[in-house]
Amino acid sequence: MIFRQYYLGCLSQASYLIGDQSTGRAVVVDPQRDVSGYLADAAHEQLTIERIIETHFHADFVSGHLELADQTGAPICYGEAADAEFAIERLRDGERIALGEVEIEVRATPGHTPESISLVVYERAGDPVPYAVLSGDTLFIGDVGRPDLASSEGASPEVLARQLYHSLQEKLLTLPDATRVYPAHGAGSACGKNLSTETTSTIGEQRRRNYALRAADEAEFVALVTRDQPAQPPYFSFSARRNRQQHSLLGEHRPPEALSLERALALNRDGGVLLDTRSPADFAAGHLRGSLNVGLEGRFAEYAGDVITPDQPIVLVGDTATELEGKVRLARIGFDNLAGYLDQPMRALLEHPELAQVGSRLTALDLVHRMEQIPDLIIVDVRNPGELERGVIPGSRHIPLAVLASRLDTLDPSRPTVVHCAGGYRSSIGASLLRAHGFSDVSDLVGGYEAWARMDLNGSQG
Repeated sequence: MIFRQYYLGCLSQASYLIGDQSTGRAVVVDPQRDVSGYLADAAHEQLTIERIIETHFHADFVSGHLELADQTGAPICYGEAADAEFAIERLRDGERIALGEVEIEVRATPGHTPESISLVVYERAGDPVPYAVLSGDTLFIGDVGRPDLASSEGASPEVLARQLYHSLQEKLLTLPDATRVYPAHGAGSACGKNLSTETTSTIGEQRRRNYALRAADEAEFVALVTRDQPAQPPYFSFSARRNRQQHSLLGEHRPPEALSLERALALNRDGGVLLDTRSPADFAAGHLRGSLNVGLEGRFAEYAGDVITPDQPIVLVGDTATELEGKVRLARIGFDNLAGYLDQPMRALLEHPELAQVGSRLTALDLVHRMEQIPDLIIVDVRNPGELERGVIPGSRHIPLAVLASRLDTLDPSRPTVVHCAGGYRSSIGASLLRAHGFSDVSDLVGGYEAWARMDLNGSQG
């Protein structure tokens, strides 16, 4: 058996290639949008990709099923409850897919979504203990799938939570303890609230340690998984719909168009976004007025999806030769409305200083002094709810980054404002969003809450 996990850290997304060396037959499960890695590995192992299997309609990324089907001719497969605009092959509960000696059993595991399935992988068909289960978003390492993402389509979170309970108890926890667990996501994903940094585990380990699986009964389980979930990123509903639709394919090796400064500014005036992909420090040193800062070094696509809408034309502004990376990473959440990238951005700033703006960044000690000097200072905490357990800055307002754009009207653009997160990446995004919407005095906190927590009241750092 060939079994390969692909882990995309910037989206906390796992996908899989499973093949049988004796026959050369293979499947890919939950592929990311750019599919060249699967094709290269299959060619290297002399495998033919015969099926593309999706464990469910994903909300946090746009899958590469259409791209992979175009390249291989393989059918796209979903659970029986799935309905899509393109041709799909529906997999029945209990169905077995034989690749040769390697065999895959389909188990319907609704709850995270109605059509969710899990795939039990046997290295040899007669093995008493399966090699692994690909649990999709039904079972994570340390958590289970949230049941509220399908609520926008009329599905009740409570009903889905009950389905999830039965799927776990009757379909996954019946597997032997030694069965390896390979989920579709890890820590950082908004598809759960307590995901581990580990990317694999076992059924036995999860039975003992996963908080949701230790619930005393169904009622306690439902209560646990329906409360305190992180804010749903605004692009999730768009990506979930996109995964059902027939849409244009990604040309992952084709760079975007180079744009003049005049063209970029015209797009911006017409509602387009100048998306500066440099680090927060470089952005603060000088950027085009009105730009949004989402650095490529972080969870770029996810956070871009928090502050940009899919219909807005995007102009990338960044370091040399990063435009193709920016295009591909935006495409991973279905943001294909990329107008191009600004040609020679540093030259544009130097030749047009009237268009340049700097960003105010405060140290933790600076923030202490500003709090003392400005009684009406607004401090906006853009962390997720679970992060507040670490502590909060006194007097701060909690508005998660995922909902900040929809709550700008709750803030006063004329009052001095400081934005902070945990470490300083998301705060630069939030501060740039406020400036782009006319807030006149905005700073962000260098090092975020962690810098604040390290500082004692005398202003020393430890």
